[in-house]
Amino acid sequence: MGKKIAVVLTNMFEDSEYTEPANAYQEAGHELTIIEKDKNKTIKGKNGTDITVDASINDVNPAGFDALLIPGGFSPDLLRADDRFVAFVKAFMNDMKPVFAICHGPQLLITAETLKNRSVTGYKSIQVDLKNAGAAFQDKEVVVCQDQLVTSRTPDDIPAFNRESLKLLQ
Repeated sequence: MGKKIAVVLTNMFEDSEYTEPANAYQEAGHELTIIEKDKNKTIKGKNGTDITVDASINDVNPAGFDALLIPGGFSPDLLRADDRFVAFVKAFMNDMKPVFAICHGPQLLITAETLKNRSVTGYKSIQVDLKNAGAAFQDKEVVVCQDQLVTSRTPDDIPAFNRESLKLLQ
């Protein structure tokens, strides 16, 4: 049976870091819900991908989802300025539900203060931030921590990111 995956996303996301995992998850029978500030709004990726938002952050509860996807680009940095998204992400980490964060996605986890003593990777420009957040940084294409948290560095790592994410969704 497919899992319900929350996707926190706003403008300037890295297109392939949303589209490729989303396609892989949907092909495996999982259902995605795009969550932003406003429902039914159209958001744009850095390379022009248009996505229609399914739900407002005001209308969702982490308890209604099995896993969380945080694509990179500028989206995570914009979202972490909003306490509602930070609390939403923190709930998945605290409840030990699967969380998939790629590239700049871990910025939301840094702000949620959920990376202390966790093994992670991320985009080169946030490596120091990850270490300062107490994470054990690893420069690898994919890092899986405690059968819960899957992180990757760049779009080049998407095949490994998808493979490990799908394993946790089984």
